[in-house]
Amino acid sequence: MPTGRPPVDAVPPVRGDRLEGRNVVEEALVRRRRRVHRIWLDASARIDEKLEGVLAMAKAAGVAVEPVARALLDRMSQTGVHNGIIAEAEGLPQPSVKEAIASMGPDGCFVLVDEVQYEHNLGAILRSALGAGVHAVIIPTERGKGLTPVVQRVSMGGAEAVPVIREGLSSALAQLQRAGVRIVAADMDGVPAWDLDLTGPVAFVLGGEDKGVSDALKKRADTIVGIPLAGGLQSLNVSVSAAVLLFERVRQVQGTRTE
Repeated sequence: MPTGRPPVDAVPPVRGDRLEGRNVVEEALVRRRRRVHRIWLDASARIDEKLEGVLAMAKAAGVAVEPVARALLDRMSQTGVHNGIIAEAEGLPQPSVKEAIASMGPDGCFVLVDEVQYEHNLGAILRSALGAGVHAVIIPTERGKGLTPVVQRVSMGGAEAVPVIREGLSSALAQLQRAGVRIVAADMDGVPAWDLDLTGPVAFVLGGEDKGVSDALKKRADTIVGIPLAGGLQSLNVSVSAAVLLFERVRQVQGTRTE
């Protein structure tokens, strides 16, 4: 008898965001910043402790879970790594720079990233931003990657917790400066990060993979920060640079709290 469900080999449409992998689905259910509509689960998956927790949260939230063949998940996947689970969810809320400034604390920290073309880099920046307590990540309205399925998977929950704002970077910098946030642009010739005071409200400006921070954005900065490198190395990957700068700031902030 017909069940009303699509055939097992038919790829169901996904409306809204596509979340791929156990970590990102779990974080969406834990953080509850958006509604998860349904979950497709590998029917042959072993129900371990982590997956058991995901299913329990899905049940509590009234999220439908549909067991399907793994081959179907393979065809549905846009990231190539789904770990046996894909979810359909609403898009994440996107506050404005003005709203983010209004809600920041005394140690508000922002990251502005211009023209990042590789999804894994933006995802890794969001993951570091979560660990470093960043208030928001700001990216251009059109240039560079947005919150794609790959970005959300690589962020390992970072995208669920750290707001991603799409606004013009020049306008964002102007708003941040008016609010008393220091603008620190990254460049290889800048002052070593550990020689700068990075406590208090700070916004780090990072450039794209090939161009770095544009001259126009550097002119708007209060300080240019660098990461000294050995071995003749000219630069670091943008996501690695972000992590180094953010956790140097964390070290300094924690140091002021223990003095």
